[in-house]
Amino acid sequence: MRTVSAKLKHIGTSLSSSSRPYSLTPLASSHGKPRNPPSPTLLNEFVNFCYQRDLPKAMNAMAAMERHGIYADSITYSELIKCCLARNAVEQGKLVHKHVFSNGYQPKTFLINILISMYVKFKLLDEAQALFDQMRERNVVSWTTMISAYANAKLSDKALEFFVLMLREGVLPNMFTFSSVLRACNGLFNVRQLHCGMVKLGLESDVFVRSALIDVYSKLDELKDAICVFNEMETKDLVVWNSIIGGLAQNSDGDEALDQFKRMKRAGFTADQATLTSVLRACTGLALLEVGRQVHVHVLKFDVDLILNNALLDMYCKSGSLEDAKSVFERMVHRDVISWSTMIAGLAQNGFSQEALKLFDLMKASGIKPNYITILGVLFACSHAGLVDDGLYYFRSMKRLYGIDPGREHYGCIIDLLGRAGKVDEAVSLVQEMECEPDAVTWRTLLGACKVHRNVDLAIYAAKQVLKLDPEDAGTYVLLSNIYANSQRWEDVSEIRRQMREKGITKEPGCSWIEVNKQIHAFIVGDTAHPEINEINRWLNQLIHKLMGIGYVPDTNFVLQDLEGEQRDDSLWYHSEKLAIVFGLMSLSSGSVIRIRKNLRICGDCHTFAKLVAKTECRVIVIRDPIRYHHFQNGVCSCGDYW
Repeated sequence: MRTVSAKLKHIGTSLSSSSRPYSLTPLASSHGKPRNPPSPTLLNEFVNFCYQRDLPKAMNAMAAMERHGIYADSITYSELIKCCLARNAVEQGKLVHKHVFSNGYQPKTFLINILISMYVKFKLLDEAQALFDQMRERNVVSWTTMISAYANAKLSDKALEFFVLMLREGVLPNMFTFSSVLRACNGLFNVRQLHCGMVKLGLESDVFVRSALIDVYSKLDELKDAICVFNEMETKDLVVWNSIIGGLAQNSDGDEALDQFKRMKRAGFTADQATLTSVLRACTGLALLEVGRQVHVHVLKFDVDLILNNALLDMYCKSGSLEDAKSVFERMVHRDVISWSTMIAGLAQNGFSQEALKLFDLMKASGIKPNYITILGVLFACSHAGLVDDGLYYFRSMKRLYGIDPGREHYGCIIDLLGRAGKVDEAVSLVQEMECEPDAVTWRTLLGACKVHRNVDLAIYAAKQVLKLDPEDAGTYVLLSNIYANSQRWEDVSEIRRQMREKGITKEPGCSWIEVNKQIHAFIVGDTAHPEINEINRWLNQLIHKLMGIGYVPDTNFVLQDLEGEQRDDSLWYHSEKLAIVFGLMSLSSGSVIRIRKNLRICGDCHTFAKLVAKTECRVIVIRDPIRYHHFQNGVCSCGDYW
């Protein structure tokens, strides 16, 4: 396969042979002879000023040249345009454009392409389009520049339209064209058509094209196609490895992303910043703290890389390791709004709300302006600590102080905050005043508050709103069934269960994961599949009897209401997080933190169980559920029993 540099050389050669932009002699006007005798001194000064990036003097010299009808070569003008871009000198760039078309002079295609690219980089797409429309001759660079511009501006239809027009004019796309137009694809049909076009032109083996194909298939959640494109390459390139690893990580296929990372290392490739960012994302999704720490060793080579440090920060926060997260944050030489927001949200999710709010004050003092995500983290901290007045203050003032309009997520945090505090009527009022339509998540939040405070009528209304928006939400059916059961409305319970049977909806079983010796062990309620389940159950039974001796009583409010007597107690005994905790006690050394991830919110009984185990066994237990993180130590939880 030809190297990328060879291809670029080929493109450059073809451009130079057709456009000839490289002459360094003064150019005559379009009338054949200079209007005034050329001034070598003036032209030489202009060239020197351009290459020295002295913009004011270059512009003055250009104005004098225009009066004498003298023109430089295209390469010199391209240097001047680079200078304008470096200084964000939009008006000077427009003057260059005006100059090269003055006195009837017609610049070469090469220079017009440079000017179009300049307008694109200044985000002046209308000016770029107008200049493109004036071109007498457009080559592949002209078309690709415009297609790329519209793709980057998220104007997908326009980018695809230009691609079709390019083909109609008989201009063949190159690897850069395909890479650009693929970014504009938001449907599988268009991608497949482009894929066929690449094959016909023999460009499907190009590293940039392959990488773009993998990216777009991954974006469309077509991972099988992405892996197929990757596997068809006989010779892999780091760019392509990064594309497949990144695509898998972004689509929550962390296991496969890590497998590909291992394959990449075995193939002799050294990870760069892009690779490590994707691998850290995979570790974050899987909550693989130990693997993440191994990746951290590679990150040390790029110690001042902001993107990588932010990814590390996110991984440690979402793995529940606040000590590691704080260490990374404190060592960071540069911090941006993402760094601060990640740390604030991490503290809030892990139950350290007061620390999160103090960090927010430090962020403001540092001069960093909060963004949408920052305020979301702050409201989350208030919500999970019951700080009603603080939460309402930040929510009501976010537009005035920071110019941020509240979104659904912000409303959700405040509805949750009011609901937890028992201010259900105020939460309902906030739902009604939302500028955007409440979604299923908003109604679920209100439903949770109604369940806690036993507001049955409102809970039923909220549940029905959830099911209108998400008819397959098994959790809402089960919650509504239990609300009816608590109110002794058994006919309504039967009706809910009948609807679930007819629709084939089943309750998602609780599942907990724990990492031991770099292996993930998964447990479900009443698990019998784990090879050590008999020993786990023996330990669990002994532990429960030990805890019952100091006052532990299983809380049967957290089991399905149609179970009775001992069966209800037994179902509690074998909840997935209890099995995972016991396996952690069995398998990890006494000084190790037991870290568990759970797919459903932890129930009140397991929360009590974890606190007692942490106290009696002198262990630290961290449980991450979909809502937040619970750090159990010395018989207390970081959430303060407020979750």
